[in-house]
Amino acid sequence: MELNQLYCCLIFCYYAFQTPTQHEGKRMITNLSSKDQDIFDKDQSSIITERVDDVPLLIGQMTKMGLQEILDRHIPRHWNRRLSWGWTAVIWLAYILSEGDHRKISMADYVRNMKHTLSRLANREVDPLDFCDDRLSHLLKYLSKRKYWATIEEALNSRSIEVYDLKSETIRCDATTVSANHEVEEDGLVQFGHSKDNAKLPQIKLMSASLDPLGMPLASDVVSGEKADDGLYIPLIKRIDAGLQRRGLLFVGDCKMSAQEIRAHLVDSGHYYLSPLPLTGNTAKDMEKWINQGIVRDRNNNLVSVIREDYKGDKVLAAKGYEFDRTQSFQKEDKTIVWQERVLITHSPAHSRAQAEGLEKRLTTALEKIEALTPPRGRGKRQISDETDLLAAIAKILKTHRVENMLSVQYEKQVEQKTKYVGRGRGSAKRETVVEEKVRYQIISVERDEQTIENHKERFGWKAFVTNMSMDKLSLHDAVLSYRNEYRIERIFSRLKSRLNIAPLFVRKDDQIEGLTYLLTLGVRVLTLVEFVVQRSLREADAKLYGMHPENRKKSTAKPSAERILKTFSKINLTIIQDLAGNVLVRSLSSLSVLQKDIIQRLELDTNIYLQIEIKDTAN
Repeated sequence: MELNQLYCCLIFCYYAFQTPTQHEGKRMITNLSSKDQDIFDKDQSSIITERVDDVPLLIGQMTKMGLQEILDRHIPRHWNRRLSWGWTAVIWLAYILSEGDHRKISMADYVRNMKHTLSRLANREVDPLDFCDDRLSHLLKYLSKRKYWATIEEALNSRSIEVYDLKSETIRCDATTVSANHEVEEDGLVQFGHSKDNAKLPQIKLMSASLDPLGMPLASDVVSGEKADDGLYIPLIKRIDAGLQRRGLLFVGDCKMSAQEIRAHLVDSGHYYLSPLPLTGNTAKDMEKWINQGIVRDRNNNLVSVIREDYKGDKVLAAKGYEFDRTQSFQKEDKTIVWQERVLITHSPAHSRAQAEGLEKRLTTALEKIEALTPPRGRGKRQISDETDLLAAIAKILKTHRVENMLSVQYEKQVEQKTKYVGRGRGSAKRETVVEEKVRYQIISVERDEQTIENHKERFGWKAFVTNMSMDKLSLHDAVLSYRNEYRIERIFSRLKSRLNIAPLFVRKDDQIEGLTYLLTLGVRVLTLVEFVVQRSLREADAKLYGMHPENRKKSTAKPSAERILKTFSKINLTIIQDLAGNVLVRSLSSLSVLQKDIIQRLELDTNIYLQIEIKDTAN
């Protein structure tokens, strides 16, 4: 080795173990000192450091999912000399998942400062111009078109089920809202509606269906923010039918999915449903009767117990209940759909306790507000002098806090008499006087009606579910536990709003908003599969991962989250030393730890996904 090369290697060894700064994304160019330049008067060099981290793992995962290939197959290609749409989306998603930033303006600098790493991972030259605002906007526009997006979802679903050996038996459906600080336009996507985030801001609505048990998104629809949920289910179900082409699936959703039309559609399509009934209309009246029957059955120890394991592994009572059958019918165009369904009446002790605690808080607040209506006499303190006003104020408080008939209020009329002289001047024995009366009402006591309160508490925690699946396929016990796994689809929405930071939306046009939302759901797919595959591998091997928590190296886990898995790949750097002509003298990647190698293996990814980055160009 020549002296110049030896010195270069020594310089490299110093910089290779330095953590790159956040300046200009993930790439740092460091010119050698003047002393170093004197030694290299002929071979001036620069050191480039790129913070690689989890990007190769993310791109490797997306490649295994077939994401790049599927997008390229279903989105028409233009700009033949540019990077394909598939690779554009994959690299953009890698950045979003790694950095939690979906702004288009960030991408050109990011690619510029990760050029060496990304070009190796894509096995082609990656140019920052491929990620200009205009090109990314075109990508989102394509994703927003239903004819493209529907076929992309179908292809991804089919491949994922095959590659990852997923069971497609239970589908969960739900909707969420995403607030947007946008101006509301007539017929626009961003509209005011019933918000789950911020009622003061307009919103869009996302309807999604996920596959149990992993909670992977199967189909997503973006609609305007004022749309009601119940009209969104059937279009989503039809798309899942077209993609999976299976009958006998169990669709699980909230009370909005229990609309008669939706249940009839599922029956007519050869599927099953499980959803709670809303406490409205006739159901509210029926529920009173069903709860009464449940209370009697409970007193006679005639309810089915639903047992689950808590976080400690202990057996606990999740619920108890009973069921009965009934006939349902729905007129659909020119035919009548008739079917049998089971009504499951269940009582949750935890839900009952929560409702009871809520009632106690309302009672306390109402009591305090009622007592405050009639403060003691004093300067500046408003007194109630009209009995009608007092009764109206009490009734309003009781109604507001939903505690009518649970508090009894005792009050009294107080009259204060005061003798005054008529007219002005000093009083005298001969001056005329009058007696003035001041009337005020004073609350004496506010008492709880304990019997009424206990009667209300006894009716807490009851819920009605409906399903057309037979008891031998779905017992009451399994139905309750299945519905309680609703958190799986909620986690999709949680990741959209946390890891992927969908809000605030940095795009304005409707097609951009829709396309970006769909792109981010692809990111959720990536996170879900990373988490599912690693956890499944650990479960099958009865193994655990150590070192996932830097604060406690001895701590182990068999259920690492995708977020924790990705965090494990931090501080992986690519360091390149090159001369001013661009010739690479040294190229090296931080060594992977035992834990990182284990995760890559459990994900069944190519072990070279990181090593390929540091292989020296043959041209150099």
